[in-house]
Amino acid sequence: MAFRVAFTPGGGRSPRARPGSVRPPRPGTRGRVPPRRRLSGWLNRNRRLAVALLLCVAAGLAVQQLTPAPTNTVAAVAAAKDLPAGRTLERGDIETLNVPPGLVPGGSFSSEAELEGKQLAVALRKGQLLADSQLLGPGLLAGSPPGSAAVPLRMADPASIQLVSPGQLVNVVLTSGNGSEPTGEAQVLAAAVPVLWTSAQGGKAGQWLATAETDGLIVVAAAAEQARRLAGSSTQGKLFFVLVGTAPG
Repeated sequence: MAFRVAFTPGGGRSPRARPGSVRPPRPGTRGRVPPRRRLSGWLNRNRRLAVALLLCVAAGLAVQQLTPAPTNTVAAVAAAKDLPAGRTLERGDIETLNVPPGLVPGGSFSSEAELEGKQLAVALRKGQLLADSQLLGPGLLAGSPPGSAAVPLRMADPASIQLVSPGQLVNVVLTSGNGSEPTGEAQVLAAAVPVLWTSAQGGKAGQWLATAETDGLIVVAAAAEQARRLAGSSTQGKLFFVLVGTAPG
């Protein structure tokens, strides 16, 4: 078998390596490990850490998929704390929140200044959004049949006002006569009308009543025909109310 002779820089000769023999490492490559082998070795040494990282990535992807996309928000005024019915709103009672548009009720407010000095017709819980239907004023007629009116009535027994609250249904009853005349038959002027406001809520008369003499007063929502019968009824006799459960029919 013939050999090829290779000349080295120093003048010596060295036989060329036979096929299949191990080549000596090139200068500067001794100890270098291929990247794939280094990764494999790291995974073998840190198997638990690698599994934990993969689980974290999977959990992050799941949370991202389940988290709803952020929606646009709008400013709305809400109660900053629990508030009783009849309270006149002042600074510190209300706050502005950013909420999704779909949660904002009709007749809501976007500025706290619009509500300062207004009187609540109902009690509010902390965080509850405000609307005009919760304030003393024409907004309480929201949802009433067309032509409805807010009618103030002075009851013959002022103490009875403590028994009724906004939202309750009452029959307004008129009894004729006075202390020196026989009392006539009682007449129902309006049946199952909702109470909007009572003087028992305290505070001031508000937007409906110009006088501060509110003792014994209630305000009811009445249809056009009922409002006609109720107007001036207190001059015809004594007015009382009867609590009822539901509207007839």
